[in-house]
Amino acid sequence: MPVPDYQSLMIHVLSAAAGGEVRIGETVERLADKLSLEPEERAELLPSGKQTLFANRVHWAKTYLSKAGLLELPRRGYFRITDRGRQVLCSHPQRIDNTFLNQFPEFRQFKEKSTQGSGQEQSDAEAVFEKTHETPDEVMRTAHKQIESALAQDLLDRIHTSPPAFFERLILGLLLRMGYGGSTTDAGRALGKSGDDGVDGVIDQDALGLDRVYIQAKRYAEGNNIGAGAIRDFFGSLDRHKASKGLFVTTSSFSPSAKETAEFLSKRIVLIDGQQLARLMIRYDVGCRIEEILHIKKIDEDFFE
Repeated sequence: MPVPDYQSLMIHVLSAAAGGEVRIGETVERLADKLSLEPEERAELLPSGKQTLFANRVHWAKTYLSKAGLLELPRRGYFRITDRGRQVLCSHPQRIDNTFLNQFPEFRQFKEKSTQGSGQEQSDAEAVFEKTHETPDEVMRTAHKQIESALAQDLLDRIHTSPPAFFERLILGLLLRMGYGGSTTDAGRALGKSGDDGVDGVIDQDALGLDRVYIQAKRYAEGNNIGAGAIRDFFGSLDRHKASKGLFVTTSSFSPSAKETAEFLSKRIVLIDGQQLARLMIRYDVGCRIEEILHIKKIDEDFFE
C-alpha cells in the first residue's frame, strides 16, 4: 500500500498513545508494522534525505493532534494522550482529520495564527489545512517543483532563440561550474574546436588535463529527437580520437534506439537531453539566479533542556 497521508495517520497515532507515554521513534516503527508497509515504503526519504516520508507524516499527525489538545509532549521525543484524547477514542471516530480537529478551540486558534496574513497569502495558507493528502512540507516541495519546471522550460526557450555560439558558451559555463575544465581560459580553447571531425569540443576532466571528455552538442527544436545514427557517428569520432568518454548534449530528446545504442557501445557516452540540461543549469546556477531563500526552522530541543 502507498504511504498513508498524515491525516489518515492521525487516528493511528492517537491510538498508539492510548496505553500511556510513548516514544515517537518506536511509534513510527510500530505503525509501519501495523499498516504492513513494504521495506521500500518505509525507506522512502524526503528530498532532503534527512528523514523518511513516513516518519515525517507521523510527526505532522502528532503535531496537529497536540495542537488540538488530544496529545501532549512531556519531554523530547515522547508524547502521551490527554483526557480529551481518551474521550475522542472512546467515541470510536471513523476518521480523525483536520476537519474533525476543527471542533476544538485550540486547533482553530492554531489554524488562525498559522494563516495570518493578507489577501492571497492568507488564502494560500488556509489551503494547506484544506488539503487531504499533503503536509505543509509537501505543499512547499510541490510548489517548488512547479516553479522549477516552469523555469526549466523558460531556460530552454531562451536557448532555442539564442545564436549557436551562445549554446557552446553555455555548455562551457555549465561544465566549469560542475568542476570540469581547469581554468576558464584553458576550457575555452578546448571547446573552441567546433566541427573537428565530428566532435564539437573537448574539455579536461580534471585541472591537470590528465583525462578528457569529448563533446557533441546539438541545439535542436523540441520533437526533433536524436537518433541512433548520430550516436554511432559520435562513437566513431571518439574512436578516431582514441577517446574513451563522450558527452552528447541536445536541447531536444534522444530516441529509445539512441539511448539503447549509447548503453551498449564499448565507450562511455553520457546523454543529456533538454530537460536534464535545464535541471543541471538550475542546480549549478547557470542562466538563473536565486531570487529568494526560505528558511525552514524547528524548535531547538537542546536549548530548552
